[in-house]
Amino acid sequence: MKLHVNGDAIEVPDESATVSELLEHLGLSAALLVVETNGRILQAEDHTDTPIMDGDRIEIVHFVGGG
Repeated sequence: MKLHVNGDAIEVPDESATVSELLEHLGLSAALLVVETNGRILQAEDHTDTPIMDGDRIEIVHFVGGG
């Protein structure tokens, strides 16, 4: 399946059918992330129920601490 993640075209296995599975495939922890799919910001609890489809545009934002 082809996706656009943070502006980059990537290909992921079809088994990465939800946002949660995509994050796992990318080696990311959902704890400190915000995910937007096709312009819609997701709540963390929706990651497991939100399907991803070929051609979706996904933005993943990491929180970074500092001072």
